[in-house]
Amino acid sequence: MLTALAFALALGLAFFVVKPLLAAGTDEGTLPVDVTLETDLKRRRLVVYDNIQDLEFEYRARKIAPQDYQTLRETYTTEAAHLISESHEVDRQSTEEAFIEREVAARRVRRKAEVVPDYTCPKCGFENPLPVKFCGECGAKLGVRD
Repeated sequence: MLTALAFALALGLAFFVVKPLLAAGTDEGTLPVDVTLETDLKRRRLVVYDNIQDLEFEYRARKIAPQDYQTLRETYTTEAAHLISESHEVDRQSTEEAFIEREVAARRVRRKAEVVPDYTCPKCGFENPLPVKFCGECGAKLGVRD
């Protein structure tokens, strides 16, 4: 009985230890809340630049064969180029979003400046919601200008 309890406890502990390790690879596309796409791309670019710098050092120290150096250099350079193009795309989208936000704000200002017709009933004085043709209180036709 005591052996079965100890075995069940050990199995439960093993489950809680292994579960986060297995679940760690499932959400590759998500970033932490405090990391923006721009900062993540910048961080990844800096890592690639450091890798290129380390590769240069290792090659000059004759620790890497010339063929391996060329292959790794092309790989890192290609990755850096992709990250730079992604950064430019994000910047372009940010510029477009800023333009859209400015246009929306300008339209809101123009909309607030428009004269709103008065939907107050002349017969009973009830203030009707916009837009209605008849008074919601007494049913009288409103003489609203279109």
